[in-house]
Amino acid sequence: MNVKLFADSASDLPVTFFDQPNIELLPLQVHIDGHDYEDLVTIQPKEVFDKIREGHVPKTSQVSPDVFLRTFTELAKSGDAGVYIAFSSQLSGTYQTAVMIRDQVKEEYPDLDLTIIDSKSASLGYGLSVIKTAEVLHAGGTKDEILETARYHVEHMEHLFTVEDLEYLAKGGRVSKASAFLGGLLNIKPLLHVEDGKLVPLEKHRGKKKLLKRILDLMEERGNNLSQQTIGISHGDDEELALEMKAMIEERFSPKDVTINIIGCAVGSHTGTGTLAIYFLN
Repeated sequence: MNVKLFADSASDLPVTFFDQPNIELLPLQVHIDGHDYEDLVTIQPKEVFDKIREGHVPKTSQVSPDVFLRTFTELAKSGDAGVYIAFSSQLSGTYQTAVMIRDQVKEEYPDLDLTIIDSKSASLGYGLSVIKTAEVLHAGGTKDEILETARYHVEHMEHLFTVEDLEYLAKGGRVSKASAFLGGLLNIKPLLHVEDGKLVPLEKHRGKKKLLKRILDLMEERGNNLSQQTIGISHGDDEELALEMKAMIEERFSPKDVTINIIGCAVGSHTGTGTLAIYFLN
């Protein structure tokens, strides 16, 4: 049976990733200055970060129900099986809407074979799970093997990240206004992580060097066999900082690979410029 893998644009993978056979992008929506865009399709991350610097405040919304309906109906008609790894249900309504639309399509096409997995992740943490799942898909894995890989990575993916300004996350309801106020008031750099799909402030540090060293220490505490892993780094249009972090990770852990990507439009609208995030398996 042919299996198709779906991921939405909150996975922050480059658009070229979705040129591979049997892999399909489901774009979230970005709204800026009265215009509506499809993330990665009609707008690119650099454009969003430039708009943020100009003072615009982007809004986002989940994958369009019409896109889900069209995609899932096409899958049902094809007779192929599908696996959709979705943006964390704690950060977007995308997962819940996908489940609802799948159940709706199954009423007309009872044989629809589509499994939807809550990634409980965001950005390249979510993206790494998709990459590893795609490797099993293209190696000819069965649907069960594909699901096993996806669920393992979802369960064990760590996120450690810092933002220049917590205000962006507070405006979108992703962290409390009190946390954002305290960070901005004292010019302290926050360190956050993800717990069960939610963004949770972890610590506060004064100064970039201390913060980056603390990230490395936490990687050592939480990581599992980091020398054999692909480590992910995503950034809010600050590649220089990402490369600095990459060099520190390589010096300390000698991982199998380090992949760097810019944070995408939908996620970047809530994190702002200057964000740095690290992803690895615990």
